Amino acid sequence: MSSGQNSGGLMSSAGLVRYFDAEDRNAIRIDPKTVVAFGVAFGILILVLNVL
Repeated sequence: MSSGQNSGGLMSSAGLVRYFDAEDRNAIRIDPKTVVAFGVAFGILILVLNVL
């Protein structure tokens, strides 16, 4: 593996990190626990609706 290929991967990763850092300032922040709780509640709702 040449060093050119290795540095290309690192540079593309750095670009993604910069992109997501820039997006994060304007994004709505949601706690991961809230997302999991919503998923569990949605799953329970689907199970209840299937019983009815």
